[in-house]
Amino acid sequence: MIAACEFCQFFDADGEKNYRAIAGDEHSVGKTAGQALDALTTQLGETEFSALLVIQNFSSDPFFSAKQQKRLSKLMSLWRLGRDQGQGLAPEQQAELDTLVEAELRAAAKTSALIQQESL
Repeated sequence: MIAACEFCQFFDADGEKNYRAIAGDEHSVGKTAGQALDALTTQLGETEFSALLVIQNFSSDPFFSAKQQKRLSKLMSLWRLGRDQGQGLAPEQQAELDTLVEAELRAAAKTSALIQQESL
């Protein structure tokens, strides 16, 4: 099986760096890119497969705009500042952040699918 797999780095609620591996509609998370890939492999039920790995360069694309990236970055900065001060975001800001994170994940999955189509 040849799968297009994309990795996104993100920080969890404790500020720890994690990686998300995405292949089509499936995704997994790990402390390293390798752990995320291993978990995704297990999730896909494959013991061996070839993968096209895309390393995200954090530039805008047709699925996640520069405006969305800028806003996500701003909200993440506010979230980290609040976390460091023992506070959270305002409910409307948290909802916007959650929406942007989900949009970024969907965009990464679309990019992955597009790359897989182009590689066939």
